Amino acid sequence: MPDVDVQGAAMTGEAEFARRTEPFRKELLAHCYRLTASVDEAEDLVQETYLRAWRSFSTFEGRSSLRVWLYRIATNACLTALEQRGRRALPSGLGAPSEDLSGAVPSLPDGVTWVEPIPDALVISSTADPASIVTTRESLRLALIAALQHLPPKQRAVLILREVLAFPAAEVATMLDTSVAAVKSTLQRARARLDETAPARGEVIEPSDPQAQALLAEYIAGFENADTAALERALRTDAAIEMVGSAAWFNGRVMCLRVLAASVGKPGDWHMQPTMANGQPAVVAYVRSSVDAPHEALGVALLTPTASGLTHIHVFSIPEFARRFGCPLTYPAS
Repeated sequence: MPDVDVQGAAMTGEAEFARRTEPFRKELLAHCYRLTASVDEAEDLVQETYLRAWRSFSTFEGRSSLRVWLYRIATNACLTALEQRGRRALPSGLGAPSEDLSGAVPSLPDGVTWVEPIPDALVISSTADPASIVTTRESLRLALIAALQHLPPKQRAVLILREVLAFPAAEVATMLDTSVAAVKSTLQRARARLDETAPARGEVIEPSDPQAQALLAEYIAGFENADTAALERALRTDAAIEMVGSAAWFNGRVMCLRVLAASVGKPGDWHMQPTMANGQPAVVAYVRSSVDAPHEALGVALLTPTASGLTHIHVFSIPEFARRFGCPLTYPAS
């Protein structure tokens, strides 16, 4: 009988733990992603956070809120992981734009890997209030995530906890085992550094905006119909394309159109599945090698829409990313 009681108590404790902590899972994943710029790493770190929290849940005394306690565990797990690797970047953060369309691949600096896109569905709850959704999208935009990676991990953590999540300085100091004065000083340095690297945030429009939807439609039509005029209409004169994974990027509408024109092929060669990533409109891209061949996943492209056109197209030519967005590797699914 005692063993049954112990087992029952354990099951009750596990259910209580899940009931109280599961509502924070998506926002914790977003937090770990902002720090690491990697979906796989972020998911692993959230799992580590929940494992550590479960192990010490019986000793949680409620001196801080459960949310603050979970963020403390998650932040410190991320900081430990970040000690062991270099930074992540986008091609535009590594050098000047390319003018070579021959396919030559610029070399990747040692210790640098790529910023990854994250599906909105993983980190944004459909039941959240509209204002919260807008705020979360703004804090996940790809260019901002890349800019955050220029900060040392501790500065990155302080800035996210204070500026994005609006935790009071005293709570952040407790999370990071430091003083309020140190938090304020670190935040000041982080802000100054981010001002040098972060893009202007006011230009980007919401993905639900009619103009953003129109630009997405032009992009899709440009590829599916091999219509370079549609692509030209979608691009701003200062548009850029970043081929994430190759370290190559191209600047200006003229150069971008040369890159796109070399890729669109014939009508029907491409299929674009609309989706959402990093609070931005995106597509999972499929291409076929011949008329009789199936459309195979090529990767994901994120669009940065403004009132006057697309300013950036980030292309991630990694077929496996299709599954991350809930899409098959072959379209239609076989």
